Amino acid sequence: MTDYKRAYHILCAAASHALDVLPDMPENAAGRTVIQDALLEAEDVCIETMEEDERGAEK
Repeated sequence: MTDYKRAYHILCAAASHALDVLPDMPENAAGRTVIQDALLEAEDVCIETMEEDERGAEK
């Protein structure tokens, strides 16, 4: 079975690290925004899924 939580963690950690080491220069702004927006969207999906799982476990 695929461990999606682990894969998500690895990918997000790598993207976050890439943002940390990417120089804060105007020519990098668009790329930084794309990565930051994707990380926020992925975090929202993860939170929604965990909340749905918790609600399902309560039933």
